[in-house]
Amino acid sequence: MATSKYKRILLKISGEIIKGKRKYGIDPDFLDFLADEIKDVLKTGVQIAIVPGGGNIFRGLSGSKKGMDRATADYMGMLATVFNSLALKDALEKKGVKSRVQTSITMKEIAEPYIRGKALRHLEKGRTVILGSGTGLPFITTDTAAAIRGLELKCQAIFKATKVDGIYTDDPIKNSKAKKFKKLSFSEAIKNDKISIMDDSAISLCRESNVQIIVFNMNKKGNLKKAILGQKLGTIIN
Repeated sequence: MATSKYKRILLKISGEIIKGKRKYGIDPDFLDFLADEIKDVLKTGVQIAIVPGGGNIFRGLSGSKKGMDRATADYMGMLATVFNSLALKDALEKKGVKSRVQTSITMKEIAEPYIRGKALRHLEKGRTVILGSGTGLPFITTDTAAAIRGLELKCQAIFKATKVDGIYTDDPIKNSKAKKFKKLSFSEAIKNDKISIMDDSAISLCRESNVQIIVFNMNKKGNLKKAILGQKLGTIIN
């Protein structure tokens, strides 16, 4: 078995991916696929922390645009990420992958509270740690939460799992002529208004600590492992 290029990574999974082929909610088939991918990757020796989004269930920003109080909408979005966290843990446990869910909002009956030291111990023992409810604060995206947790847990890279194979000059689904970036600097990713793969605050945090971001297509079997082994795919921001 090949050895991972990284000791520890943060995997950011959007709610958009978790809904799979459905229009809404959680796709069990995708979670089964994702659990298999993670199980295979763990054999390389890498430690994985995961931050899921919640847009497949409820997106706070969308709720606020329809007249809902922004803080209330964001808290609802955080709860959506907990749904996804529990569903992912269940899928992983069924594959024999030991995992823990920690949340920034205390929910002691269903998850551990997020405690940095405890999360690090879980990772060191080979457990996958799923971090739900973002930062526990409104007005902060799960992308930024992923960057913060990645830095706190001393991850060497942030892996942004998407439905496309990297960052393009335009939306490749809508524009077939869009060109793919193989590599971008942090500054280029922030300055380019057409790049919306992660918010600027998340990219800025990674730039300050020199933690690279790898954007790749999670839907292709074996892609996560290839990225972990350091093979060139997707777009690298560093």
